[in-house]
Amino acid sequence: MSKLSNLLTMIQLLKTGRKYSLSELATKLEVSERTIREYKLFLEETGIYLETIRGRYGGYVLRQEIDLPSISFKEQDVRTIDTAIDYIKDEKLKQQLIDLSSKVNLIILDEDTKNKKIINNDTEIKIYNVLSKAIKNHYKVKITYFNKQHGESIRTIYPLGLYLFQNEWWCSSYWEEKDDMRQFHLKRIINAEIIDFKFNPKEINIKF
Repeated sequence: MSKLSNLLTMIQLLKTGRKYSLSELATKLEVSERTIREYKLFLEETGIYLETIRGRYGGYVLRQEIDLPSISFKEQDVRTIDTAIDYIKDEKLKQQLIDLSSKVNLIILDEDTKNKKIINNDTEIKIYNVLSKAIKNHYKVKITYFNKQHGESIRTIYPLGLYLFQNEWWCSSYWEEKDDMRQFHLKRIINAEIIDFKFNPKEINIKF
């Protein structure tokens, strides 16, 4: 695909609110990870900022509301393309149609993922809203967190971003007591309370 098509596809994927790793984006767009980094810089130059989640399960998250034309495909569209492939003799064109079929399949799968990301648990909704407010205003948060090994504990975190991983919500945060970046599973947060103290996310990003 052209650079413009790749950029639009990349935005469309990230618009779901899901976190995508460099390798995932590179695979979906069929480009190198270096090219994905170049796309990120290009988007930021145009005013579209991707948040970088660091660490083992890191990746990119889009926090802005970006309006793009709605693209919707159905399984019938894939079958139509696959049927056409059988009648194509030009090998180059056939391969292009096979690639197109794969891309349409990815869009359908991502649409399914987007539709499954709704939180139904009342406690988790409350936690999500508290963390969203804290992220937006750069507030520290005191959480009660459950760990299978140590049970419940009180932790002070600086929430930097919310993201989906394996269809469940996580919060990427700086953990004050451990002086380290950690990923907190929302299902394990029993309570969350905003502390009236603001922090600078850029200072944490520079540190880690």
